[in-house]
Amino acid sequence: MDPAGLPALIDAIRHLHNVDATWIESVPVREEHDGKVVWEGEVHVFAVEHPKATRIYAWSHESGPGGKRRFHAVLGAHPVGSAEQAVRVAVIGEFRGAQN
Repeated sequence: MDPAGLPALIDAIRHLHNVDATWIESVPVREEHDGKVVWEGEVHVFAVEHPKATRIYAWSHESGPGGKRRFHAVLGAHPVGSAEQAVRVAVIGEFRGAQN
């Protein structure tokens, strides 16, 4: 289970995408690049009624001092069709953002 808890993930989904979400399942994901683990944890799959998607993949991770958390809620719309792809898109986005 995500350390922030399902209610916090549902709140993040509502805040980021303005939709209500219903939890479906948790999927373990391990994302590697060049043989190194860049992210590992559980991604939670939610059903949503959104114009572009019926699923959202959500998780959080510690992102700073004091246990502050960063929330991710990725729409299950092309090219994202799985929890693994959602993590990949988020990791690439963070990497590109860090380069700017």
